[in-house]
Amino acid sequence: MTNEQPPDAERPDAERPESERPESERPESDARAVEARTEAFIGVREARRSEVTEDYVELIADLIHENGEARPVDIATRMGVTAPTVAKTLGRLARDGLITRAKYRSVFLTDEGRTLARECRDRHEIVLRFLLRLGLDPETAEHDAEGIEHHVSERTLALFAAFADRS
Repeated sequence: MTNEQPPDAERPDAERPESERPESERPESDARAVEARTEAFIGVREARRSEVTEDYVELIADLIHENGEARPVDIATRMGVTAPTVAKTLGRLARDGLITRAKYRSVFLTDEGRTLARECRDRHEIVLRFLLRLGLDPETAEHDAEGIEHHVSERTLALFAAFADRS
């Protein structure tokens, strides 16, 4: 007979660390923390899914402002992707009601697309101003703002804006 401990799966619950216990047996605060992390992961995945849409409508709005139109070839060049990738994404944006287009023609934003582009631009500008106010150099701030703008909550964005607007 040996004095070895039973494997973890066979240890009585009183001897098992809380992290090894089923979630239903953990204290309520642990369950809330797990739920909060789960919600955060879901939120990040949703933000990633909308990121491409937001980048495209924002770019289309920029191209229309600069050139009077947004051509798929210009979108591909600016996005650094292939023409088939642009065509596929534009098809989805059209189905979602954000753009109008005809084959081999320019792309235009619908009212809904223009609203989304304006919201994206506003978020980007707030994050950029916040990062610049922190003392970040313009190039790094621009690069970082492009990623942060898609993942920042409205509450945090409001705090960024308030901080950036301080004198």
